[in-house]
Amino acid sequence: MKPVLVPGAGSPEKLGATLTAEGVNFAVYSETATVIWVSIYDELDQETARIALDGHENHIWFGLIGNIGAGAKYGLRADGRYDPDQGYFFDPNKLLVDPYARRLDRPFVRSPRLRLNRDEAVDTAPLIPKAIVLAADNKNAAPRRKTPGLFYELNVRGYTMRHPSVQGPLRGTLAGLTTKRVVDHLRYLGVDTVELMPIAAFIDDGHLPAMGLTNAWGYNPVSYFAVDPRLAPRGPQELRNMTDVYRKAGISVILDVVYNHTGEGDANGPMLSLMGLDAMTYYRFVDAGGKKVLVNDAGTGNTLRADHPATQRLVIESLRYWVEEMGVSGFRFDLAPILGREPGFNPNARMLQLIKADPVLSKSILVAEPWDPGPGGYQLGQFGKEFREWNDSYRDDVRSFWRGDQGKIGALAGKVAGSAEIFDFAGRKPSAGVNMLAVHDGFTLADLVSYLDKHNEANGEGNRDGHNNNHSWNCGVEGPTDDEKINAARRRDVRALLATLFVSRGLPLIQQGDEFGRTQRGNNNAYAQDNEITWVDWENADGTLVDFVSALAEFRRMHPALTHDHFLSGQTKHGVRDVAWLHPDGREMNEGDWNDAGASVLGMRLQTAEEDLIVWFNRRIDPVLARLPEGYWTVGLVSDDQAVLPVADRAATLPPRSVVVLLKGQIPPSKPEVPVPPQEIPVQPETPQPPPQPDNVPGVPPEELPNDEPPEQTPTE
Repeated sequence: MKPVLVPGAGSPEKLGATLTAEGVNFAVYSETATVIWVSIYDELDQETARIALDGHENHIWFGLIGNIGAGAKYGLRADGRYDPDQGYFFDPNKLLVDPYARRLDRPFVRSPRLRLNRDEAVDTAPLIPKAIVLAADNKNAAPRRKTPGLFYELNVRGYTMRHPSVQGPLRGTLAGLTTKRVVDHLRYLGVDTVELMPIAAFIDDGHLPAMGLTNAWGYNPVSYFAVDPRLAPRGPQELRNMTDVYRKAGISVILDVVYNHTGEGDANGPMLSLMGLDAMTYYRFVDAGGKKVLVNDAGTGNTLRADHPATQRLVIESLRYWVEEMGVSGFRFDLAPILGREPGFNPNARMLQLIKADPVLSKSILVAEPWDPGPGGYQLGQFGKEFREWNDSYRDDVRSFWRGDQGKIGALAGKVAGSAEIFDFAGRKPSAGVNMLAVHDGFTLADLVSYLDKHNEANGEGNRDGHNNNHSWNCGVEGPTDDEKINAARRRDVRALLATLFVSRGLPLIQQGDEFGRTQRGNNNAYAQDNEITWVDWENADGTLVDFVSALAEFRRMHPALTHDHFLSGQTKHGVRDVAWLHPDGREMNEGDWNDAGASVLGMRLQTAEEDLIVWFNRRIDPVLARLPEGYWTVGLVSDDQAVLPVADRAATLPPRSVVVLLKGQIPPSKPEVPVPPQEIPVQPETPQPPPQPDNVPGVPPEELPNDEPPEQTPTE
């Protein structure tokens, strides 16, 4: 039977397509359209009906269409004013994706026909994915709501394309992530929170097809409800199954979500969904010379209008869908300041308050990327106690210390102590900060110590894209080398960086493959490389490094002094000071020590009622003799697996470029401690080491050291 409108039977209550006993109810928000149609398609992609919605109430167009049910394929069309210079783009020839569609029948593909002006347009239906009506799932999911301990960022496609246990059609999909060996690897590492890079249906960036490239990251969404069909070819239940499997394995799944722009781009971009339904409602415009111009605070051509109630409803309802129906435990918000733009950033913006107050979302894991490319877009520390925030200042300061930059000893101390200068206000704790060394946007950890400069030539932009200020070094040779000494130095530096991450207050995050030395060949903006550059190379994984990361996670869990969620201040509680900062000669650091530009060794003594330990950071290329406080000290952790660490006579010889953790224990009865006069402890003096001393800056000539700069944003996010 042919689909027909049931006159006067529709409801505006629920947006999108809702299955009922009489048919399917459709409801679409648009303040400026004059008519909205639903186009119904058969299995051959032929339009079988085009039905105008007969209800219109509070800017919602709605209607009930009979003789269709679950599995029906449809799209939307809208008519109204066409005046792009004033923000109106209505064109009935453009088939549009329902913003509330739960499933699409195919991925988005770019075509010049999608952006033709109305007077020359053709029907775009053959080019546009069709939404599929789904039956209601009355069984709510059970997200895993537990405080994160270790985040792991991964790209679904890149992670599974070369995994030996993921075969055939499972490669590149969410189902591939449920393979036992994949889950076991994450559990072995101690991961309890997996952060999936964007999985919502997206379209390639406009300049990529001509270069034969495709978007590998997904930060160009069109839909906020539908999983991209390439990642879930059998439908959204693939995500629901994945979150169920991970919850049973003790792992939370959170989604990286992009509520800052869509893949429709600027006024000359493809007409896919929101732009054709009501651009003025969903996107931010500014008056310029009598024209309405799209604001570009996201750096991608358009900016979501997060201060409009319709956009707020879209965001909140889609977030709740991922949690309640798909079992997701939380979200990482890409370019999160845009959620608070009114138009300038307001930490108490309505959109942010709705998320924080929502009875479902407020119980979820909420993580903000606290910057965007727009004016005043750097807002680290401003998202409130409900959010955790990516701490790029941790990344940059820790990298700078280990690279050998002058005057970084204090910055290192501040970061490993919890970044109090950023988060210690309004009841926030160190766990507000997500500490990372490397993420998708930048060098991998292995590349960080192997490349002085980015090498993004494969992106086709003349190596102009991506960060220029990476705080990286190459240990003497740019890129791959057969020199085993350099390779050994790189392995040593990676281990020292990882050890620093796991002994720091705050929540650690590692990205896919950094636990076994993954490389992107120096590409620090590999968003367009859906190929061997971003596909994780499991075959050449460094199993020894995997074991080390697993041991680090276990060591962190076993020693509460490393994870207590309060900022280290040096204050005395319960008869012990929470932290003392030590100079290698055994005394506490003084003002002169902190101001010593060449200081390269630092001890962090942590004491609780249960344990007493010292973390030593030595970035020099020489061993350093560190004098120890009274007591019997044993080695708990050494980042350099090739080092021998003697501890005797209240002194420890710290290996070059290493992190060492010493634990205080009982004095063995056979070896009572004998006090050692200070003059008998040879202490290596701390003297400033101006560049280009190799023990401070491995492989980095002084003239090439970049200055500290605010974080740069790539055009792909």
